[in-house]
Amino acid sequence: MLIRAGYNIRFETDVATPMMAMLSLHPSRNKDLVTPHRIVDDPDVPAYDYLDAFGNVCTRITVPKGGLTLSCDFTVQDSGKPDPVTPDAIQHAVEDLPDDILIYLLGSRYCETDRLSETAWSLFGHVPAGWQRVQAIVDFAHDHVEFGYHFARPTKTAWDVYQERQGVCRDFAHLAITLCRCMNIPARYCTGYLGDIGIPPVDAPMDFSAWFDVYLGGTWHTFDARHNRPRIGRILMARGRDATDTALTTTFGPARLVGFDVHTDEVGLEARADGVAPTG
Repeated sequence: MLIRAGYNIRFETDVATPMMAMLSLHPSRNKDLVTPHRIVDDPDVPAYDYLDAFGNVCTRITVPKGGLTLSCDFTVQDSGKPDPVTPDAIQHAVEDLPDDILIYLLGSRYCETDRLSETAWSLFGHVPAGWQRVQAIVDFAHDHVEFGYHFARPTKTAWDVYQERQGVCRDFAHLAITLCRCMNIPARYCTGYLGDIGIPPVDAPMDFSAWFDVYLGGTWHTFDARHNRPRIGRILMARGRDATDTALTTTFGPARLVGFDVHTDEVGLEARADGVAPTG
C-alpha cells in the first residue's frame, strides 16, 4: 500500500531563535520512499541535518524574527500488514542482553523506574516472562489511563501518569515503557505517523503518534499501549529512551506554536493522478 504523509507547522518568534527538529523520516524507512522527503521552510533559511546517538535525523535551523513555517509532504510504501504478533518471543536474562541494549533498562527523564519498580513487580511478577508479560503491562496501561488531548503537559512523567490516570499517547507509552524496564524488559520510545488505516475513522484532529518497542527473542517488537491492538501503517520518525530523545522540536529561546497540521492517509486510486502506481 501507499501512504501519503506530512505536516505544516508554524512558529512565531520575537527574536531569532535556534531550533533542533526531529521532523524527518527515520533512516530505516528511507528505502520505502516513493516520492522525495524534504522539509520546506518558509521563509527559506539555512538548515542542516545530522544523526544523533540513536540514529535519528536531526535538523538544525534558526527561526528568524517573526517566525517560520516548516512543511513536508511525501509518499511512502508500506506492507499494509498490521504490527506482527510473536507470542512465543522470550525474555532474555539481563546478563545475556547485548551491551547496546542495556541502556533501555535504565530510568530516564520521563520513565522513573525507581518510583514504579515495587508496583511493577506486585502487578506483573506472577505473569510468565516474555510476550505474555509485556502484553499484560500494555493491557494495564491501556485500561489504567484515560485518553484526552486536554490532559497533555510537557512535564508529565510515567509516575504522574500512574497517579493521575490521564494522558495522551506519549503518556501511555511512558508508563508501559517504565513498567517493562522495571521487569527487566528493555523498552524504547518511538514517535511517528499513524493514520486511521484499517480502522473506523476517528473524529479527532490528526497528530503524530507515540508507541514503543521491547526487546524479546533477540529483536525488537512493536507495542502500542494507547490503542492496544496491532495497527497498519506506522511510519517511524525517531526513537530513543523517552520523549526527551525524540522531541519533534526543541527551541533554544521563546517561540510560539501557532499552527499545527498533520496528515497521514492511504493513497487511493483517485489520488494517484500523479502517476504513482499501486504496489500492494
